[in-house]
Amino acid sequence: MNSLHNTFRLVSSSLLLSLLLISCNKKDETQQKNPETDEVLVPVSLTKIDQATRSESIVASGLVASSEEARLSFKIGGIIQKIYVTEGQKVSKGQLLASLNTTEIDAQVNQAKYGVEKSERDFKRVENMLKDTAATLEQMQNVTTALDIAKQNLQIAQFNRSYAQIISPIDGAVVKKMGNEGELTGPGTPIFYITSNRQGDWVVRVGVSDKDWARLKVGDKANVQLDAYPSEAFSGSITKLAPAADPMNKLYEIEVRIAPKGKRLATGLFAKVELKPVQSRTYTVVPLEAIVEGNGKEAFIYVLDETRKKVKRLPVQIGFVDGDKVLITNGLEGISEVITSGSAFLTESSTVIVK
Repeated sequence: MNSLHNTFRLVSSSLLLSLLLISCNKKDETQQKNPETDEVLVPVSLTKIDQATRSESIVASGLVASSEEARLSFKIGGIIQKIYVTEGQKVSKGQLLASLNTTEIDAQVNQAKYGVEKSERDFKRVENMLKDTAATLEQMQNVTTALDIAKQNLQIAQFNRSYAQIISPIDGAVVKKMGNEGELTGPGTPIFYITSNRQGDWVVRVGVSDKDWARLKVGDKANVQLDAYPSEAFSGSITKLAPAADPMNKLYEIEVRIAPKGKRLATGLFAKVELKPVQSRTYTVVPLEAIVEGNGKEAFIYVLDETRKKVKRLPVQIGFVDGDKVLITNGLEGISEVITSGSAFLTESSTVIVK
């Protein structure tokens, strides 16, 4: 795909240079004058446009990652008392990775227990008083609510106590350790970044445009080239399509699972991916000479206006160049013919005569 775009740049640059030279040398020969109005007329030729349906590859780049990854943190803040693993170390699911100093949280648990014990005593006392008609129904309801609240507070404290340590949720390896013993950490602050190390879990995530996203589906094949293994070609397939665009770059993330072929992969390896959508796309096909001011995927084409004496300059999107034909992805909707011969001499104010 990139080579096709480069070809278009070279061809279009050469074409424009040639047209400029012709314009300088033959301008007087090509232009005519209307004998009645003395208006300069530019002779042009028209070519009907064609349609072509193709399934072209989509090229994108991204980084290798594990399909299973986790950024692990403590639920509560506190002082990190012990870290049990180092960067690069393999870990097992359920393995203890780090723990906090629990002096404060233990005190909170004990405080909550005392609150439950007091609420239970208050409940029993008011319950007995109610039997003797020495307490009101409202008092009984109040101590019942207080007991329920105390029990909930104890449950919260015990739950937080259970998350004063970090447990690995997967079999994998520690890619990054972001905390050290003795440091104060806040709730939710990442301490470890771990990824799965299973051979079948490597993926590449790339971003594509909305039009390319619409052509892709789960299961479409892909070719992957890694800079780490320049002589190797890896196969892959699409496993996930993002349901929404990234708010930052407006691209849709595509996940491609890689077959490692026995090679050692790691998170962060740079990859070039050629996606092969099964769904085809319809292009508008025009002659190369109809393109003016081509620059990469952006170009312009002249067409006749409603009077067929004046011209309109339309911006178009280039798909790719195929020999002496250019496949247009956008910009010629509702147009049936374009100006070819004579387009290099035109401006938006030109008056033309069709040869």
